[in-house]
Amino acid sequence: MASPATRLASARAIADGRRIVATDIETRLRTRYSTDTMRRLHTLFPRVHFVWLMGADILGQLPRWRRFRDLVRHTAFAVLPRPSYNQRALAGHAAKLLRRARHVAQEASVLATVSPPAWVFLPTPQHTASATALRATNPPCATNQGV
Repeated sequence: MASPATRLASARAIADGRRIVATDIETRLRTRYSTDTMRRLHTLFPRVHFVWLMGADILGQLPRWRRFRDLVRHTAFAVLPRPSYNQRALAGHAAKLLRRARHVAQEASVLATVSPPAWVFLPTPQHTASATALRATNPPCATNQGV
């Protein structure tokens, strides 16, 4: 995996800076786990409705994450398809546990307004390359600083 600085630069090159903002917030908050990061963000920004984006591979792994139930209880999320992970993730423990909180893809915009738990699986085009391979072919812009 690329260094945190390289991954942040790549994310900043892709993010639009308005609806999607790439930051080093976890470094600044000194949090290690996603649930701790999101808890702090909800405290710091109580009027913001966060929607966490994850790949289907992460949905499948989620039950092994530290306090994952707390995370999904307080943060809505959207799942992006990943080749060879989709079926397994949608049939997995997290998806089954959260089946009543799932919205259809056409309702994805409600995630920013409904109380968690809430999630959608987004049927978007899939890319077979790994995130590391994609970053290697799309290097970050040297001029994209800030956020």
